[in-house]
Amino acid sequence: MTGQSASASLSALQKILLVISAVVLAVVLFLLRNGMSAESPMDQLARRSLSPEVALSNQAPTMLEFYADWCEACREMAPAMLDTERRTSGRMDVVLINIDNPQWQDLIDRYEVNGIPQLNLFDADGELRGRSLGVRTPAELEALSTALIEATPLPQFSGIGSISALEPVDSIATATSGSAGPRSHG
Repeated sequence: MTGQSASASLSALQKILLVISAVVLAVVLFLLRNGMSAESPMDQLARRSLSPEVALSNQAPTMLEFYADWCEACREMAPAMLDTERRTSGRMDVVLINIDNPQWQDLIDRYEVNGIPQLNLFDADGELRGRSLGVRTPAELEALSTALIEATPLPQFSGIGSISALEPVDSIATATSGSAGPRSHG
């Protein structure tokens, strides 16, 4: 073997070892970043979620979360939501709705989702009791789930609003007849 061919063989071997090292490093980094888990807490919750229709009609309180896979705040809250789902199993339903799935557009419109994560909080009869916008701590999620399960007033946290009943359409029309509304251009 000449000196030049030995040098070429050594160079080819170095390149192969470099590629193998890079692949091994990439796999290790991927596993470390994903916690050595094949499924994130958000994926586990989404997979185990009941359909909203079933959850809202099965006589159990429901915490419905609107989320997106790309939402950093949703991913941050996911472990606490998974813990809430496990802790309240059989007493409350935790349902995830991915806003990027066109299947749920009717629910997104119905519940006026304009930010995520958004929690809609329902009593055992499927009636909307409140709404929460933004990340909730484990303690806040525990307080919310306890209030839903025990049918007590929702805790007063920043970003949580109660839902009030609207007047029937007929009474509004009667009260405002003859006056210009915001869209009447009159």
